[in-house]
Amino acid sequence: MTHAHVTTWFIAVILFFVSYSMQKSGKERPAKIMKMILRLFYILILATGAHLFGVWATRLGANIITSHVLIKAIFGLWVIFAMEFVLDRLAKGKPTGIFWAQFVISLLLAMIWGWVVI
Repeated sequence: MTHAHVTTWFIAVILFFVSYSMQKSGKERPAKIMKMILRLFYILILATGAHLFGVWATRLGANIITSHVLIKAIFGLWVIFAMEFVLDRLAKGKPTGIFWAQFVISLLLAMIWGWVVI
């Protein structure tokens, strides 16, 4: 299940950049379709992540609340929120700088936590 989770993340990040570039170049309809496909991948990410979290919760029991796994899950959710906010603010014509910073920071933290800490 780990490979499925990592693969869905990888594809979602690619879809995020494709959607961003389409939106930026003014292709509204294809960008909207890409955003919907990206949201499908959010659901797949959440499903595979919930499964992995459940596996760890079974191993750790009550200690899951204070574990690094919970922190990784929070970082993962932060990445999804940052991606969604970047695309939403871009569609509305508002500045996206702070959300780009959040995206980069949260993605780095999630990757470091996923591969190094856990």
